[in-house]
Amino acid sequence: MLTHQNHPYHLVEMSPWPLAGSISTMMTLTGAIKFFQQGSYIMLLLGVTMTTMIMIQWWRDVVREGTYQGLHTKTVIKGLRWGMILFIVSEVFFFISFFWAFFHSSLSPAVQVGSIWPPMGIMSFNPMQIPLLNTMILLTSGVTVTWAHHSLLNNNMKEMNQSLTITILLGLYFTLLQAYEYMEAPFTISDSVYGSSFFMATGFHGIHVMIGTTFLFVCVIRQFNFHFSKNHHVGFEAAAWYWHFVDVVWLFLYISIYWWGN
Repeated sequence: MLTHQNHPYHLVEMSPWPLAGSISTMMTLTGAIKFFQQGSYIMLLLGVTMTTMIMIQWWRDVVREGTYQGLHTKTVIKGLRWGMILFIVSEVFFFISFFWAFFHSSLSPAVQVGSIWPPMGIMSFNPMQIPLLNTMILLTSGVTVTWAHHSLLNNNMKEMNQSLTITILLGLYFTLLQAYEYMEAPFTISDSVYGSSFFMATGFHGIHVMIGTTFLFVCVIRQFNFHFSKNHHVGFEAAAWYWHFVDVVWLFLYISIYWWGN
C-alpha cells in the first residue's frame, strides 16, 4: 500500500467505530444515570457491553494497521507519540482541577464546615495503613513496567512477559484495596466538601488505574503474540507513559489528601 503513495503519513480509511463508540458511551452514561435514579441496570449493561465490543474491534483494526500492514511509519509513530504526550498533558490539567478544589477548601475552611480541616464530624483515613500500602504497590508497579521496557529494548522477551504480568497484577491489587477502602470509609461523597473532593479525586484516579491496567493487559496479549520488538513498540511505550502518569498523580494524592489533608 505504501508503494502507491508519495508521503509517509497514514490516511486512515473510513471506520464505523468512532460513531458507534460515541453512541455506546452515551448509552453507558445514560444507563448509569437510570441505574442511580431508578435501579434499572439493563441500559447500563447494554452500553458497557457495546462499548467493550467496539473497543476490542477498534483496537484490533489499529493493531492490524501498525503490525501487519506496516502503515505506522516513523513519521506516523512520531505523531502517535506526540498525541499521547498531549493527551497526558490534558489529563494533568484534569487532575489539577481536583487539587485546586481541595486546596481551595482546605487552606481556608468555610464556616459551614466548622472552620477546620478535616470538617467537623469527618473521621479521615489513617495515611499509614491502606493508603501507604497502595503507594508502595504503585511505586513497585512503576519499577516493574520500567523493567519490562528495558527488557524489551534488550530483546529479553521472557523478562518482558514476567515484568509486564507483575505490573498488571499490582494494578489489580491496588484496585481491590481501593474498593475495600471505599467500602470501609467512615464518610461518603455527600459528607461536606471533604467527602466530595476526596471521592472525586481518588475515584477518578482509580478509574485511570483500571484504564491503565486494561492498556497493559492489551499489551501483554500483543506481546505473547510477538507484536513488539525493540524497534517497534509504540503501543507499549504509550501504555508505560500512561502508567507512570498514574503513579505520579497518586503520589500527589497521597501526600496532599491522605497525609497533609489529614
